[in-house]
Amino acid sequence: MAGVSRKPWITPQDYLAAERTAEVRHEYLDGEVFAMVGESRRHVTIVGNLFVALRQAARARGCQAYANDVKVRVEAANAFYYPDLVATCAGGDDDAYVVKDPVLVVEVLSDSTEAIDRREKRTNYQKIPSLREIVLVSQSERLVEVYRRDGAGWTVDVVRDGPIMLAALDLSLPLDAVYED
Repeated sequence: MAGVSRKPWITPQDYLAAERTAEVRHEYLDGEVFAMVGESRRHVTIVGNLFVALRQAARARGCQAYANDVKVRVEAANAFYYPDLVATCAGGDDDAYVVKDPVLVVEVLSDSTEAIDRREKRTNYQKIPSLREIVLVSQSERLVEVYRRDGAGWTVDVVRDGPIMLAALDLSLPLDAVYED
């Protein structure tokens, strides 16, 4: 076919090697890479507020929490994502750049990423066997959704007031603490 161009397929190994020296972060989905954009001050504030609480709760359980720059591997989707926050309790999760066995993933929703975070990423995150909770946090309103593994399926708790319960880290977090300026 004349005029048809194909994107080159990139192996996960080539992606990981390139990402270590890249000036711009990229996410990876089955051979394609997608550049990530900068975030608003509101987004960064919410991530920071959550990180303070998650890091303390993770350490108390012998786990680790990371913000922004650590990738999560979704083997079943052949993907690597940069969630806003991730926690792992796996002793064998020792790659310096990638978490393979998270128990908790948090995405703060932006206008430019909300559709991907809700559909593609959430669906793919749910394929990670170790993952217990996925948290989606709105920037535009006081709204947090906690998707929780429940046996073979998933349930969702929608929080607009009161505490956010994160069973993966045994944490109860006031909604006010998430949205504090």
